[in-house]
Amino acid sequence: MTETSTPPIKPEKPKRRFLRAIAFFTISFLVALLIVGAPMWIAWRGFVGPSDIPARTTVLIEEGSGLGRIANQLEREGLVADALMFRVGVEVHRKASSLKAGEYEIPRHASMREIMRILVEGKPILHSITVFEGMTSWEVVEHLKLQPVLTGSVPIVPAEGSLLPETYLVTRGTSRQDVIDRMRKAQRKVINDLWDDRQEGLPFNTIEEALVLASIVEKETGKGDERDKAASVFINRLRKGMRLQSDPTIIYGITNGEGPLGRRIRRSEINAVTPYNTYQIDGLPPTPIANPGEAAIAAVLNPAETEYLFFVADGTGGHAFAKTNRQHEQNVRVWRRIQRERGLR
Repeated sequence: MTETSTPPIKPEKPKRRFLRAIAFFTISFLVALLIVGAPMWIAWRGFVGPSDIPARTTVLIEEGSGLGRIANQLEREGLVADALMFRVGVEVHRKASSLKAGEYEIPRHASMREIMRILVEGKPILHSITVFEGMTSWEVVEHLKLQPVLTGSVPIVPAEGSLLPETYLVTRGTSRQDVIDRMRKAQRKVINDLWDDRQEGLPFNTIEEALVLASIVEKETGKGDERDKAASVFINRLRKGMRLQSDPTIIYGITNGEGPLGRRIRRSEINAVTPYNTYQIDGLPPTPIANPGEAAIAAVLNPAETEYLFFVADGTGGHAFAKTNRQHEQNVRVWRRIQRERGLR
């Protein structure tokens, strides 16, 4: 019987073993990358991709809110899909300590990254608060109480005439006292700037007196093209030693600025001697009777040059001005006829 011999196994060449090792580690790395990287990629796309926010909305981040609290709030309000994903994204960008409190507008379909940017930039929504010319300080405080974006109270009603009526931009949560302080500061700046450019020879000597007269002008007419003429009437009367005879001063003396009178002035009130009744006292009342706007202050400090001493309503929302009492009485008769035709008494 013939014996057969098994051929010897040839050793694997080193190059082939190296290539196999490279292939093994490459495949292992790709598998590990897929296992670890796929979720990271999904998370990243979730952070930078568009959201399901259906419409532009707002969010209010309160003072003292940390990243965790903010992330949970955003998830609770439907602005981010996953609070943890938002937290991780913010941490990766190293912006956790840069998120700012405030009220923000979030666009439709905003991504988590975009929301993060909005909170980091800290440009909150601004609300306009308008205080109208001629409002008394009491009315201003009552008006601010009605503004839902403001907080806190105003412990003391400011001095009459110390506030500048204007439109102020505020963030939600601004205190009412802060708005009052801004109005007071704005008024001082306006009056100080205008005072330096006033006409020479005006019949008053102080800023306080100018504000008193400006408040009377403000209450007498709301028409911009009349303020300097109305101011000229009171300036001319002061120069001649005539009493101002302004109805709004009587009303202020009755109401103390706490709302409208709601009726006609009685004859007994015209005849009563009070500090605010300019039919009975010489010169100016002791304080302003409202908060005049910049235009009224400017009109008093630079009045029109006229010889007018009287004015009365003309039925159009304006006034008829007169140099003499005779002309004024004629204008009064016209106004009374208009009142009768309109059923006014």
